[in-house]
Amino acid sequence: MAKRDYYEVLGVGKSASADDIKRAYRRMAMKYHPDKNPGNKEAEAKFKECAEAYEVLSDQEKRQRYDQFGQDGLRGAGMHDFSRMNVEDIFGMFGLDDLFGGMFGGGGRGGRGAAGGRTRAARGYDLETTVKLTLNDVAKGVEKTIEFTRQDVCSDCNGTACAAGTKPGVCHTCGGHGQVAKGGGFFQMVTTCPQCRGSGQIITTPCKSCGGTGHVPKKRVVNIKIPAGVHEGQGIRVGNEGEPGRNGGPRGDLYCYVRIEPHEFLQRDGNDLVAVVPISFSQAALGASIDVPSLDGTKQLKIPAGTQYGSVFRIKGQGLPDIRSGRSGDQLVQITIETPVKLSDQQEELLREFAKTENKTVSPKTARFFEKLKKNFGGN
Repeated sequence: MAKRDYYEVLGVGKSASADDIKRAYRRMAMKYHPDKNPGNKEAEAKFKECAEAYEVLSDQEKRQRYDQFGQDGLRGAGMHDFSRMNVEDIFGMFGLDDLFGGMFGGGGRGGRGAAGGRTRAARGYDLETTVKLTLNDVAKGVEKTIEFTRQDVCSDCNGTACAAGTKPGVCHTCGGHGQVAKGGGFFQMVTTCPQCRGSGQIITTPCKSCGGTGHVPKKRVVNIKIPAGVHEGQGIRVGNEGEPGRNGGPRGDLYCYVRIEPHEFLQRDGNDLVAVVPISFSQAALGASIDVPSLDGTKQLKIPAGTQYGSVFRIKGQGLPDIRSGRSGDQLVQITIETPVKLSDQQEELLREFAKTENKTVSPKTARFFEKLKKNFGGN
């Protein structure tokens, strides 16, 4: 079975930096992490696929081979067969324990259990939400109130997951060490205990309020400042507003991703705003001053005589600010010419009289077009 492109697996482009690849991997691994998808074989397969992609793209030499030769370039490059590995085995590879330990509240993967010392602290989950903005919000910047639900420390058990007056018991699978050895002879692989997930402890009498998880869902309301000039899909990071860590680890962060609502008249093009404005044939031919929509209401725009369909006029400084420099873009007004569909007898008569006067001077492009047509194909 052909493997998917590693860049596609992580959702990054081929020009992505090492930090971009690491962030993308953390996000994808979080999505398909076994703790969040218990018993889901499809999620486990995707988790392994992400790990394989990260193994290649995070290694400069392997990435260079892959970019040049594809999968063929990785033969003999010391690649692991992730499809045959247990998820727990992946945690201990190439320092990935630390990467996952900092991202998931999974009981301190790779740390020592109760009998072997203190379990390593683990950072809490990051959370994601969306915030809807109008173009006016983007133009000026705005403060938004975000309401969301996150898992917080259970107040009844203070996060221990144990019922009042009880303590965790020693995990019988690993003897409290948090790790188990697989294999025999000279070759053994030490992995995180699948029963206690590295904590070395088992909750014997779980807290009723949280069901033995140590966490309960709670609503949270925060105010976030969104800078002017943000773009669709851009994330605003709010530090320490994610879920609590394990064993004293820090909270994760909250990422608010921007969604910009459509405007009735304006469309965004980078830092410019585009308005498509219809005018009549007579306005285009004779010239006129027209009202055009903008973020600040209507603006007067002078249309010169002889304006053609599709002509674009620029209003300086009426676009959106650049998020870095603060310099504003422009507003572009694209003209369309509306052909009348219902004419009075008088209007029709006047147009017929006008048509008789049309010549090379009035409509030079039309005249040249039909002259070329006649020259190449003949006809009247």
